[in-house]
Amino acid sequence: MSGRPPRKTPLADKIVRLIETGGPLSVSDYFHICLSDPQHGYYMTREPFGASGDFITAPEVTQLFGEMIAIFLLGGWQAAGMPRPVRLVELGPGRGTLMKDMLRTIRKVLGADMAGWSAHLVETSPRLRAIQAETLRDYADRCSWHERLEDVPKGHMLLAANELFDALPIRQFVKSGSAFREKVIGLDLAGELTFGIGPAVIEASALPHDWESQPEGTVFEASPIREAFMAALATKLRAQGGLAAVIDYGHRVAGFGDTLQAMRNHAFDDPLAHPGEADLTSHVDFASLSAAAQASGAHVLGLTCQSDFLLGLGLLDRAGRLGADKDRETQKAIEVAVDRIAGTGPGRMGELFKVLAISGQPMDFAPFARFGEPAAKGR
Repeated sequence: MSGRPPRKTPLADKIVRLIETGGPLSVSDYFHICLSDPQHGYYMTREPFGASGDFITAPEVTQLFGEMIAIFLLGGWQAAGMPRPVRLVELGPGRGTLMKDMLRTIRKVLGADMAGWSAHLVETSPRLRAIQAETLRDYADRCSWHERLEDVPKGHMLLAANELFDALPIRQFVKSGSAFREKVIGLDLAGELTFGIGPAVIEASALPHDWESQPEGTVFEASPIREAFMAALATKLRAQGGLAAVIDYGHRVAGFGDTLQAMRNHAFDDPLAHPGEADLTSHVDFASLSAAAQASGAHVLGLTCQSDFLLGLGLLDRAGRLGADKDRETQKAIEVAVDRIAGTGPGRMGELFKVLAISGQPMDFAPFARFGEPAAKGR
């Protein structure tokens, strides 16, 4: 053991010791350790967002994204009769950019009539909290931070979760013979991290109906943590009233496929290569999130792609006003940003990202199709 060359990251050594002591880790446990280890976890030690990080989120592309989210949430508040107090909540708030843009937009719309409004950021990383506080220094008197959603004070809740659920751990199961067995991370003969198959089996009732016809090696992903988080969110909405927009990349209906991926320096990386120094994500199963919300008594307004959501809220009109009387270079930058967040094709977010909206009480909202109708045609 002592003659083994040092690994690429400090967290890799820690994970190897865990496996040597307790046996292989599930993908879920590995995922959680890589992102949240107190000493070496990705979100605990790094600033992953923006050009200097590992990936760029829509709020970092343009202020227009946050403005559209704010307009949507304000519409829900007005439809509910404008109750107060209002808790504007963001889950996984990154650098605080989205919250800043939402607060600016809401203040512009309401003017001096923001009595009873407060902002609440649910963030576990002390490093990111400090960055968020600096971003939101002009709104410091309205902002509070919380470890858990349950800690947000009671009140009518308007919530945004952008690229939050993809960062919650998944379990993976591999077709092996007549069953799907859990994928695990163990050690190869050289003592390095490697994927394998463990003894745990997922119940057939939890699999898509055509599971028996899938070829050997087919992967199925499940995330009890995501479903539990959605259930908690839906329960809070049901009890307090409010509206939530969940924005992430993923598929509309449950299916098969390995979507676990790592991002490092704006490029894909081997998920086992740099634990703690690469972001781990996977595609979100919006069908399971919707089912969890409904089972907890919330109302699913609908599911749509990010492009239709933003365009339906007036993105192009707002972009035109933002670019009015600006020089051509600024106008071009706005056009590029709009295409990035609402366009389709490689490098664009319009189709890959979906928006799921849920509310505490039934209401109808454009631009959503009914969940389960045209919105659920495929992955």
